Amino acid sequence: MKLKRSSGILLHPTSLPGSYGIGDIGVQARRWIDFLAETECSYWQLLPLGQTGYGDSPYQCFSAFAGNPYLISPESLLVEGFLQLEDLEDVPNFPEEKVAFDRLIPWKLLLLDRAYLRFEHSASSDIRVELSDFRANQAEWLEDFALFMALKEAHEGAPWPSWEKSLRWRVPEALSSARLKLVDRIQRQVFRQFLFFRQGHDLHEYASKKGIYIIGDVPIFVAHDSADVWTHPELFYLDRLGQPKVVAGVPPDYFSPTGQLWGNPLYQWKAHKDSNYEWWIARLRSTLDLVDFVRLDHFRGFCGYWEVQGKAKTAEKGRWVTGPGKEFFKTVTQELGDLPFIAEDLGVITPDVKQLREFLGLPGMRVMQFAFNGNPKDAFLPHNYPVECVVYTGTHDNDTSRGWYECISENEKAFYRRYLNRDGHDVAWDLIRACWSSVAVLAIAPMQDFLDLGNEARMNYPGNPGGNWTWRMREDVLNEDLGRKIREINFLYDRASSTLS
Repeated sequence: MKLKRSSGILLHPTSLPGSYGIGDIGVQARRWIDFLAETECSYWQLLPLGQTGYGDSPYQCFSAFAGNPYLISPESLLVEGFLQLEDLEDVPNFPEEKVAFDRLIPWKLLLLDRAYLRFEHSASSDIRVELSDFRANQAEWLEDFALFMALKEAHEGAPWPSWEKSLRWRVPEALSSARLKLVDRIQRQVFRQFLFFRQGHDLHEYASKKGIYIIGDVPIFVAHDSADVWTHPELFYLDRLGQPKVVAGVPPDYFSPTGQLWGNPLYQWKAHKDSNYEWWIARLRSTLDLVDFVRLDHFRGFCGYWEVQGKAKTAEKGRWVTGPGKEFFKTVTQELGDLPFIAEDLGVITPDVKQLREFLGLPGMRVMQFAFNGNPKDAFLPHNYPVECVVYTGTHDNDTSRGWYECISENEKAFYRRYLNRDGHDVAWDLIRACWSSVAVLAIAPMQDFLDLGNEARMNYPGNPGGNWTWRMREDVLNEDLGRKIREINFLYDRASSTLS
């Protein structure tokens, strides 16, 4: 599936409005899809949809396969009969414009437990068969994930390397004993995943009917404290205690003078190759079950990645290590067919990265906020774009466009004003227009920029472990005035969905 000249909006489901403390994949998500269709956008871009752990980051999930139960819609559970009105009588007074994860998570899980108990006592035979089929179809990852999460609960959230040795290293007798002892906790985890994927498939189908393509996100690395690493330790560089010998990051860059120390364990790519990349193919197939396109995070890591010692405090000292390259993608293509991928090729990009992306025929990324250093040959300036790229005003890792402009140097501001022939009073929409008018096949902006919000609405500060991912959109902002403005730029720059052929 090839991209056509079009547009989209970046908005994670957690940022949708609603009365239950966090955006979800139910009624509000459908209203959002309706808004996209009405404004003649064609794409909705998400962040990863996995269950978040430490720091609430969607890039540090407990599983690369499982869905995030915090995104399950209470309204949909009412309609489906998994909840009754009395189950929602104790909704806390959540803030409207941010996710208070510390209060949201325990309440949401309690609500899902109520739904589970109602299912246990009164579910129809048809729903029970549906759950049984789901469990059988997803058994490849679901059983290990459910056991992993049940064990984490039993260990009060402690990471798996701190568990008893027999559980840490998955001794069969210890696992069998745990499955018997924790059967109810395991069932609850399976039920949550059943609800998530049930609602997720319904939403994907609804988007398709409305002509909206969903762009998902696959982080190249996974969290250390995850079911993936616990279940497949042979695929990662771990020591005898289960700790990473080496971890992922990037050297000093635009975002951080000391680099970014992500801390994710690194892959033993030879082990992946020996299994014909079975885990990766299953992961990508699972992701594409809910989305139409995938942004491959840190694409350059498939060519070469920055390896840092596991006990390092920063990412300044490390080394470049060769990644799996063409062979990996050839295998994936053989198994999955054409690759509906967008390559996130930002950062330190060497010729081999560009060659791999061009060999695969994948569009890369451009970020408008990176463009104004004063060099007219800068690759991020619109007149230097290739057609086959996706341009963003900014991403989840950037400040909002208004916040960005308020913080950049006077030299950057001066070049911005010269290049765009604007005075800087309407920065967010200036950058949106510059993206939309460019030759890039797809133009995307975060919703915060369409709303002209400042730094208070920033989604993530790379390198900051807390206080991220909390921004939410107010319910009253999706009005006709905004819809008219978005429809107009889609028409003017030939990106309207009704003009696509």
